Amino acid sequence: MALPPGYTIHPGVPAVETYLHLRTSTGLTPPSAAQAAVSVHGAWYGCHIVYAPENQTSSEIVAMGRIIGDGGWYFVITDMAVSKDHQRKGLGDAVLKHLLHKIKSTAPVEDGFPPYINLLADPPGRKLYERNGFVYTAPRSLGMVYKGDF
Repeated sequence: MALPPGYTIHPGVPAVETYLHLRTSTGLTPPSAAQAAVSVHGAWYGCHIVYAPENQTSSEIVAMGRIIGDGGWYFVITDMAVSKDHQRKGLGDAVLKHLLHKIKSTAPVEDGFPPYINLLADPPGRKLYERNGFVYTAPRSLGMVYKGDF
């Protein structure tokens, strides 16, 4: 997928500070700095988009996405975020397609045994995910989160 002028996609997750900023500024729940450091370095794969306007020396990371998983069968798309000033330009779609391509080109596949790729879809991203082949799992299964004591 072609990106608008000035945008380039890169493998790898952003630095912890940028990761935290993107999560916070886009309304995603922010982890602690310690959790973010482990998360960023524990990703199976990640990518980010850099915006560097022509004729300017500055650049900034404006979008990201990560995959966590075992590299064989189970993959979770997470941390999909696009800075508010850069939304509605196809960047989220580009990140998602890039992540899916990485899984499809890397995961072992046998007839009838595709990799299991899932995500939790917040309302703003649901149409994007549906356009890219994701379907709701309910009523067969529902996502759950642990809220017990630590």
